[in-house]
Amino acid sequence: MPVYHGALRITRVLDSLGDFAAHSRTPLPHGRGSVFLMFAAVLFSAACAPRAAPHKLSIAAAADLQFALDDISRGFRQAHPELDVAVTYGSSGNFYSEIRNQAPFDVFLSADSEYPRKLAQEGYADARSMFTYGVGRIVVWASKQSPLDLARLQIHALEADSVKHIAIANPQHAPYGRAAAAAMRSLGVYDRVASKLVLGENIAQTLQFVQSGAADVGIVALALALAPSTRAQGRYWEIPLDAYPKIEQAGVVLSHAKEAAAAREFCAYLQSGAARARLKEYGFYLPEK
Repeated sequence: MPVYHGALRITRVLDSLGDFAAHSRTPLPHGRGSVFLMFAAVLFSAACAPRAAPHKLSIAAAADLQFALDDISRGFRQAHPELDVAVTYGSSGNFYSEIRNQAPFDVFLSADSEYPRKLAQEGYADARSMFTYGVGRIVVWASKQSPLDLARLQIHALEADSVKHIAIANPQHAPYGRAAAAAMRSLGVYDRVASKLVLGENIAQTLQFVQSGAADVGIVALALALAPSTRAQGRYWEIPLDAYPKIEQAGVVLSHAKEAAAAREFCAYLQSGAARARLKEYGFYLPEK
């Protein structure tokens, strides 16, 4: 019941008591009137008391999770309506630095396992809570308007004369950027295309560069290429898994988490059958339990 409706209802009760006292010819028994008034006052206070704010669970998540985690979080919110789940997406390396500076997150979902492991070793995360939630994959992605024949050219599409700019995530702090650079080196094209590279702050911004036309082609996460809003916009060629180091993505509960219990529940939910099914739909390989 909304507060103002409750207050209005209690006010009507008080008015009725006042009318009764004013018009009754029979005085209330000794002490009965004060009991009524005290009871009404208690009800009035309860109706006007502010509702408790929902607990806020803050999650720092790698940008490749943007669409998959939005889907997964909806199921968790339905099971936990008392929680306000707030997810911030960005570069795993930047989150690592922010968490070391006491950024107010409860859970960290990284695009690799190295950053969560380092946080645990340095005392910023609970090592016992660390888990692998998926293995990422990368693709060469171009818009549908692009003349590039990705199916035929594959990685050599990056060398085409028509390609002036190639978007990848910044390898300095984005695991997907490091995987992209490793794949280009492994497949023998890095030196010939290095001058064309433009760096996104994270893998989501990398995709946006290609979507906006700021880059002609990009190496992005398969999870983003498979998102409903992206799938109809472009075409992709999946880079072979043996061309780059395994993108093992891990999560951890942070040591300074204000909602530690809720954080552990969320991490458990991310390992549930329903959540794993959603991750698989977005192109993640699933680790063995």
